[in-house]
Amino acid sequence: MLLLLFIISIYLGFWGALPQNAELKELSQYQASEIYDVNNKLMGKFYLKDRQPIKYSELPEHLIKALLATEDERFYKHSGIDTKSLFRVMFKTILLQDSKSGGGSTLTQQLAKNLFSRKDYGIFTVPVVKTKEMIVAKRLEKIYTKNQIIELYLNTVPFSGNTYGIESASLKHFNKKTKDLTITEASTLVGTLKATTTYNPFRYAEKSKARRNVVLYKMYQNDFLSKKKYNKLKKDSLILDYGKYDNETGTAAYFREELRKKMLDWCEKNSTKSKSYNLYTSGLKIYTTLDLTLQEFAEEAAVEHLSKLQKQLEKEYGKNAPWNKNKKLVRSIAKKTISFKSMVKQNIPEDSIYKKLDEKRKMELWDYAGNIKTSASSLDSISHYLKFLNTGMVSLDPTSGALKTWIGGANFEYFKFDHVNQSKRQVGSTFKPIVYTTALEQGVSPCDYFSAAEVAYQNMKGWSPSNSGNVDEKYMNFSMQYALSRSINTVSVKVLEKAGIKNTLAIAKKMGISSKLPEVPSLALGTAEINVLELAGAYASYANKSKPVKPYYLLKIENNKGKLLEKFKNEQPEEPAFSENTRQIMLEMMRMVVNEGTAKRLRNSYNLSNDIVGKTGTTQSNKDAWFVGLTPKLLMVTWVGHDDHRIGFRTTSIGQGANAALPISAGLLRRINADPQYSAVSNARFEKPSAEVRNSLDCPPTKRDGFLKRLFSNPDKKKKRNFKGRN
Repeated sequence: MLLLLFIISIYLGFWGALPQNAELKELSQYQASEIYDVNNKLMGKFYLKDRQPIKYSELPEHLIKALLATEDERFYKHSGIDTKSLFRVMFKTILLQDSKSGGGSTLTQQLAKNLFSRKDYGIFTVPVVKTKEMIVAKRLEKIYTKNQIIELYLNTVPFSGNTYGIESASLKHFNKKTKDLTITEASTLVGTLKATTTYNPFRYAEKSKARRNVVLYKMYQNDFLSKKKYNKLKKDSLILDYGKYDNETGTAAYFREELRKKMLDWCEKNSTKSKSYNLYTSGLKIYTTLDLTLQEFAEEAAVEHLSKLQKQLEKEYGKNAPWNKNKKLVRSIAKKTISFKSMVKQNIPEDSIYKKLDEKRKMELWDYAGNIKTSASSLDSISHYLKFLNTGMVSLDPTSGALKTWIGGANFEYFKFDHVNQSKRQVGSTFKPIVYTTALEQGVSPCDYFSAAEVAYQNMKGWSPSNSGNVDEKYMNFSMQYALSRSINTVSVKVLEKAGIKNTLAIAKKMGISSKLPEVPSLALGTAEINVLELAGAYASYANKSKPVKPYYLLKIENNKGKLLEKFKNEQPEEPAFSENTRQIMLEMMRMVVNEGTAKRLRNSYNLSNDIVGKTGTTQSNKDAWFVGLTPKLLMVTWVGHDDHRIGFRTTSIGQGANAALPISAGLLRRINADPQYSAVSNARFEKPSAEVRNSLDCPPTKRDGFLKRLFSNPDKKKKRNFKGRN
């Protein structure tokens, strides 16, 4: 009688309201928002609980059999409560004290538990929640078919690795969709349901494999597998392909963080009283222009190069590295940390703070070769991470502006600053094509010659730009094409003088450069600080009928049922920034940069035969290394340097754009060329220049001063005059 009254009290809601049929018919679960690349490949998710619902038709038969054999053998014979199993468990557990007798909960009861969180009722917790789950299970069985219950269960049950639902678990552990799971893979995931931590295949492979074999044996016991098949499958190795979709790790982490911020803003702007959007729970489908395969290629190329370059840098500095020797530098960074600021608020003396920060403890430090477990202090950690080079790299379609790859840094988990959209650095010689473009627009001929000799500009406080490398300045004059290909500084300043600073600023603006540029002659040498995306948009004009592009990455957003919420327009500049004649000349000039000039290692070292033009860039004191590579179908912009402006490459041989930045683009192109699906990119060719353009470039690259000029001039004496290009 007391038991009956207890059950009635639960049924009537004395222990908390039970979900009614209407609520059960509209089961609403948190769904992860999904990020897709241009080919509709999943490349990331935003979630509180990693859940990705799928339909029953997408569940392979062997997965369902593994589930039923392990969790509910009599599923199709009961109506929510398996009385036979329940009494068996009660008898063995209570009377025989057999703790291994198993559970009596059906799949439907487990579904009820997954859908509605349990509450604490003290000593009555177990009987109350179990009774509640039985009542809800009976209601679920009346509303849904057996197949629908299986679908709901597999979409809501928690798996290892903070994943909810079979699709998320399949993608996370095997990097494939549920419909593609093999029998052993499906059995592995079903096996984790008994204890998601204990049988986590990523952490405890042997335990997980043993549990998988238990699932396979139960399938054999239930005639879902033949004995021969079971004996074969239980010997299979456990092979994981761990797909990472969290915000800290995995492919395109910097891009996903950029997208996250943009989508949070979108959700806020598009939510109303009647319909709200939550990035982490609404199950939005976000379609982007990025190409997941190209992104993987780019990241592989970046890691491959940066790991080698890092070794070069450390070897070059040796024992005199600033991150080790310069205590003042390290302490200046320590002052910006939360720990330091917190101790300052506690009125702890500065010397005591540094002593505290210098105390050793166990920690793990990231490195390209693998994480290092060591005993180190906070100051040691600062020194360690201070040494690393960083990068910012994008590639895009130069005719549309659609971004294909986005690398914001060396490792998002340890370096959060995004060098694609948050950084502006001096661009060095990559600005020179804009100067030369302006000069051509002002009527300067590509076959006009400019002296390589140094000049001290008196109205610029004697400023005297010089050349790096082996440029023979004595009595030599260079054509524009030759000077650009060798990136000759003295000539670039003289070209700017002919072009005019204000004219150059105007052309730069037309080409999409919105950053404030310095109105000084050193503009020719790239002292301007420009964003990676701005530079990319400007260079695109050389492949896009003289029109710059605005890089973009968002295509459309759908709701969790695939209904279109917003399609984004790709609005691009309509007006050309310069003439078609100038465009063709610049392409030929930058072709020489690759074939004979500062970027020739694309041909010599990497053996790339792509039709590619480009420009390298290196800034003063080797602080910034750049490379811009342009093909008809792909534009690549790469920056490499240190986050801290006080640290640069020690020598130009290591720090020049051709050595520090170019190899990342070269590595990307190599991978593209090796993949047949990108043959259209690899084989693309620029149109041939007109006869007029070819004729305008038909001149010797160099011209020596005449005999009399050489006779009556002193090449070692620097010429002094005023700079005349401040139009």
